[in-house]
Amino acid sequence: MNALEYLEKRLEKEQFEKISAIDNPELHGFLAKYIEHLNPSKVFVATDSPEDEDYIRKKAIEYGEENPLAMEGHTVHYDGYYDQARDKERTKILVPRGKSIPFINTLDREEGLEEIHEIMKDIMKGKELFVCFFTLGPQNSIFTIPAVQLTDSAYVAHSEFILYRKGYEDFKRLGKEARFLKFVHSEGELDERKTSKNIDKRRIYIDLESETVFSANTQYGGNTIGLKKLAFRLTIKRAVEEGWLSEHMFLMRVNGPHGRRTYFTGAYPSMCGKTSTAMVSWENIVGDDLTFIVNMKGEARGANVEKGVFGIIQGVNKVDDPIIWEVLHSPNEIIFSNVLVKDGKPYWNDMGVPIPNEGENHSGKWWRGKRDAEGNEIPPSHKNARFTVDLKAFKNLDREALDAPCGVRIGGMIFGGRDADTWPPVRESFDWAHGVITMGAALESETTAATLGQEGVRKFNPMAILDFMSVHIGEYLKNYLQFEKCLRIKPKIFAVNYFLKDRDGKWLNHKLDKAVWLKWMELRVHGDVDAIETPIGYIPKYEDLARLFKEVLNKEYSREDYEKQFTIRIPELLAKIDRIERIYNEIGNIPKELFIILEEERYRLTKAQEKYGDYISPFQFE
Repeated sequence: MNALEYLEKRLEKEQFEKISAIDNPELHGFLAKYIEHLNPSKVFVATDSPEDEDYIRKKAIEYGEENPLAMEGHTVHYDGYYDQARDKERTKILVPRGKSIPFINTLDREEGLEEIHEIMKDIMKGKELFVCFFTLGPQNSIFTIPAVQLTDSAYVAHSEFILYRKGYEDFKRLGKEARFLKFVHSEGELDERKTSKNIDKRRIYIDLESETVFSANTQYGGNTIGLKKLAFRLTIKRAVEEGWLSEHMFLMRVNGPHGRRTYFTGAYPSMCGKTSTAMVSWENIVGDDLTFIVNMKGEARGANVEKGVFGIIQGVNKVDDPIIWEVLHSPNEIIFSNVLVKDGKPYWNDMGVPIPNEGENHSGKWWRGKRDAEGNEIPPSHKNARFTVDLKAFKNLDREALDAPCGVRIGGMIFGGRDADTWPPVRESFDWAHGVITMGAALESETTAATLGQEGVRKFNPMAILDFMSVHIGEYLKNYLQFEKCLRIKPKIFAVNYFLKDRDGKWLNHKLDKAVWLKWMELRVHGDVDAIETPIGYIPKYEDLARLFKEVLNKEYSREDYEKQFTIRIPELLAKIDRIERIYNEIGNIPKELFIILEEERYRLTKAQEKYGDYISPFQFE
């Protein structure tokens, strides 16, 4: 019996007709194999129709995975108490026997496939399987990557309909030509709260060879929403093999003088200001998380991989996040996850309004002071609580750019680190390679005591992508350096640091100063302002920043503030080069260009130190 014959026998007539309309034997074989293996009692195939999407939306409530809230379109989902984040330990890249990749959690491919197939055998017995089709990137475009998701979680399917573009018609259009990604997920057996029960058998295995992701016994979005960070591992590998960039970057429009539109991407590790930068209210967002960048006729063109936001909600408040706040308090289609609910309203930590003393949250019935089995006090909402919403709900969305088949031309790329004493607030690289190496490949973030334990520990995270790398970092950097050589118009590269402090530990930057740095970068892309050359790149002139602070924030900007912020801190910068060089030496198989560029920077810093001393005022470089 061939695959189509099996599917015709197994599926209801209407569902089979949806599959048979796609002329792709590989897809038919994949579906037949896993429908037989997972053994669901029912299969629903979702096309691009509003009716099919609505069917899944209703099933999420019927099956108890989501509950309606008071505001129209709002629902809440709870993950299990111990299923609240990406499971890094059990997320593994499957590789050939004996192979290992630096920084990556790997597992022998044959062993991993055998284990996951054993865990998933008959795992959907008595349940409904949803077969869903999506695309990464805009539909019918140079960026399009088709993907098929199998899941028994209506919540996961619902989330993906919010976050990704529908792909059924693309599968029909491409037929046998569709080179698609595959995702197989089961939440497994559920407890009385409708959350995954067998957490000890939680597994997330990524098979690079077949471009398939397996996820079992978990509901948390980061482990289950296949097209999110799980697909990211697959597209990073594809990009390196094919000579384009798949990046952990926002995509935004910065509005320049006389209606000029300039697009920027930005890579920032967690807690370094990525979302707040992308959401500056007088600029425009295209995407907040993942960007594909391709060479199109010598231009670097970028597109948002997604069409929605799976955002951390903790700390979102009316003052600092007015646009997100408005979205979350409007009748949009939103899934809140792992928040506190009282009288049909969602509440979350640090939201800037009084939070009830009781309600329901990820721990069940909750009251202030409640503790878990380990004796830890349970906060109102989980620190990783989320909201899932379509970008079209945001009034600052650049709608035209979101689905542009040719994407948008990238004018600048920003790498945002976090340190108290080294990088100035903003600077521009001398050229592409200098920016890629000294800003992107050297990206670090300092941990904060409030969220990550010991304060001030520098965490190496090149391009903010280390957690998701699926190739050797040397291959990844080589591809980055090669990418520029095909470009006729090259994006400028910038580095930012919003967390600089003075010797007394006081912040040297205000939260909104980033809006000024963005405007300066936009002007630099077009050569509208000059800059000061320093050993680490170009920094702004005082007069330009003073004007921009007045125009953008209506603030006075003193020469004293400028001097403190843009002082070149030679000892700290030299120490950073030593750290980064040591890391890459230990890794091995790194492009020689990296070490040459770091040595050139060290030489410039040393010469400046000999001439001016350890701490050099920006005015001395003019």
